[in-house]
Amino acid sequence: MVDLRAKPFYLNEREIQWVEDAVASMSLDEKLSQLFVLLKPVPGADEEQIRSLMETARPGGMRWQGGDRETVARQNRLFQQYSRIPVFIAGNCDDGGNGVLPGEGTFVATAAEAGASEGTETAYRIGYVAGREASAVGVNWMFNPVADVYRNWRNTIVNTRSFGSDPKRVTDCVRAYIRGIKDANPNMACTCKHFPGDGWDELDPHISPAHNEASVEEWMQSYGLVYRTMIDEGLEAVMTGQISLPAWSRKVRPGIRNEEIMPASLAPELLEGLLREELGFNGLIISDASHMIGMAGVMQRRDAVPACIAAGCDMFLFANDFQEDLGYLRAGYENGIVTEERLSDALHRILGLKAHLKLYDDAVRCPDPKLLDEVGCERFRRFTAEAADAGVTLVKDTRSLLPIDVEQRKRALLIYVRSTPNSKGDRGDGVRERITEELERVGFTVTQCPSFYDRENTEGVNPMNFVRMMRMDRREDFRKKYDVVFVFINVKGYAQKNVERLSWSSGHSMELPWYTEEVPTVGVSLNYTNHLVDVANIHTFINAYGPNCENIRAAVEKIVGRSGFYGTADDTVFCGRWDTRL
Repeated sequence: MVDLRAKPFYLNEREIQWVEDAVASMSLDEKLSQLFVLLKPVPGADEEQIRSLMETARPGGMRWQGGDRETVARQNRLFQQYSRIPVFIAGNCDDGGNGVLPGEGTFVATAAEAGASEGTETAYRIGYVAGREASAVGVNWMFNPVADVYRNWRNTIVNTRSFGSDPKRVTDCVRAYIRGIKDANPNMACTCKHFPGDGWDELDPHISPAHNEASVEEWMQSYGLVYRTMIDEGLEAVMTGQISLPAWSRKVRPGIRNEEIMPASLAPELLEGLLREELGFNGLIISDASHMIGMAGVMQRRDAVPACIAAGCDMFLFANDFQEDLGYLRAGYENGIVTEERLSDALHRILGLKAHLKLYDDAVRCPDPKLLDEVGCERFRRFTAEAADAGVTLVKDTRSLLPIDVEQRKRALLIYVRSTPNSKGDRGDGVRERITEELERVGFTVTQCPSFYDRENTEGVNPMNFVRMMRMDRREDFRKKYDVVFVFINVKGYAQKNVERLSWSSGHSMELPWYTEEVPTVGVSLNYTNHLVDVANIHTFINAYGPNCENIRAAVEKIVGRSGFYGTADDTVFCGRWDTRL
C-alpha cells in the first residue's frame, strides 16, 4: 500500500479517510476511468456538452482546451461541477501563463533564457506567473517544470524548453520554478518531465521512437541528479517521456533483448526499478501523451494501454477513443495484466494527490473569479521585460562590431527568416514589422528584404518568383546602399521534423548570408539557440529567445549600447564546431 502520510502526500487521518471512502465508492469502470487525463474534444464551455462528458467518461483529470480567460474559467468550473470525484485540471506552462491562455496569458521567458540569466529569479518568475494565471482559470496541476538536461545541440524539441546543459544549473532553475508555483498557489501540483530525460537524442518522440543513450554513470550524474534532488525535496509528480534508457534497462533487467527495450511509459524496470526503488519516488507517475510515436509506434494500443499502467504509470495521458481505450484497460485488468494491487496503488496515489491539493474543498477547486483580473497584468509584463534584459545573450562578436553607432551605420537591410508557412495564403506573422519598428525606434532606416512568400502574395504565384529571389545586388551598389545587415531568425517547429534547422524561403535566395564580408552583419535568433551551425559566417550573433516585443526591444537596445549584455551562452550554442566561434 502507498504510504499517504509520507512525502509527497503528507495526509492526515481525515484526508486518508476521504481517499479510502472515495475509492470504496467507485465501480470498476469508475476506478479505471480515474486513471485517464483527457483532452476535451471540442473547445468551449457548453454546459450540456461538458455535463455529458464528465458524467459518462468520469475521468481523473482534464486538460483545458482553448478560449479566452472567462471561457476557460467557466469550462473548468463545469468540469468540477459535473464530477462526483474532484478532477485534476492540468496545464502546460513552459514559459509562463501563456501556456494556458495563449492569447492573454503572460510569456515571461523560455527556460533557455532563464538558464542564460544570472541567478534563478527568471526561473522563479516563470513559475510564479504560470501559477497565478493558471490558478485563476482553475488549473490545479502543472505539467512542469521541464527537467531535461540539454546535451545534444541537434535536439530542437527541448532546445529552449531546457534550462541548459549543466545538471546543477538545471536543478537550481527547476527548484526555483517549483518555488514560484508554490508561492503562487500552494495547492497546485508540479511535475518534472520528461523522465528519463530528453535532450540526449536528436529525435523527437512525438514523431519517432527516441532514446537516452547515457550510461548508468552519466545518467546518475546528470538527469539523475535533477530527479533525485527534486524527489528528496517533495516533488509530487513525474511525467514519463516516450523515451527509452537502454543502459538502465539492461542494468535492472540483465539479459533484456534490444527488442524488449521500451520507452519509460512501458518499462517497469525504469518506473519501479529506477524511479521508485533507486530514486525513492513515492508520488504520482503519469505518462506523456499516448499518441506520441515513441509509444504508439512500438506497441499495439490494445496492449499499450494496460501495459502502461502495469509498468508503473498511475495515469494515462489522453485517449485515442476513450471508450475503446477504457475497454483495453478493462480487458487488461480482467486478464491480470493490471493486477488488483497495481490498480489500488494507482488509485491511492491519484486520490492521495487530490487530497494533498485540498480538492475536496469547494473553494480550492473553484477559485475566485476576481483572480482573472491578474492575467496579463502590467506587473507580469514588467517581469517579461526584466527577464529579456537579464537573459538576451551576446553569443559572439569576434570583429568588435557592437555597440553600433546608429549615426555611423544608419542604413540597415533587414532579412527576416521564419518557419515555413503552412499555407500559401499566409500573410506573415507580424514579427518582421515588430523588428522594423524597434530598429527604427533607435534610429535605423530600415529596408526589408523580400521573401519568396512576399513575392508570391504581392506579385502572384509565378515560377519567375524563384528566379527573382536569386537576383543579388552588384557588390559595389550594395555597399553604397547599406551600412549594416540584420538577420533575424524566427524558426521553430513542433512534431513535424526530428530536427528543425534554418530554412531560407527559396533556394539560392538573396537572403543567404553572402553579404557578411561586404557589410557588417548582426544575426539574432528569436527562438532556438543552435542557429549558428547554419550561419557560422555571421561574426556577431545574439540569442534573444523570443519573438515578442520585449525580447526584440531588449536585443535592439543592447545592439546600440543602451543596455549591456548580461546573459551567458551555454556551450551548446556553438554546436560542437570550431567555425561557429569565428
